[in-house]
Amino acid sequence: MVKIRLQRLGAKKRPQFMIVATSEGSKRDGNFFEKLGYYYPKAEKAADKVQLNKEAFDAWIKKGAQMTLTVEQIFKSLKA
Repeated sequence: MVKIRLQRLGAKKRPQFMIVATSEGSKRDGNFFEKLGYYYPKAEKAADKVQLNKEAFDAWIKKGAQMTLTVEQIFKSLKA
């Protein structure tokens, strides 16, 4: 099964995450199929927190990929 989840980047206490489509069994920072965007939790502006390739994201969802709970919460907070 394919999951859409976060892959950690950045330095200690300065988190940055890549949003990736990856196999369910792979490691958190392991191989991935495609890079879908970035998440910067410490960005000052709410608009700068998430950068997403919407076409690629929608394509993976149509193929049956599932978002992790964390990714779902990020997208719910964007819509609110």
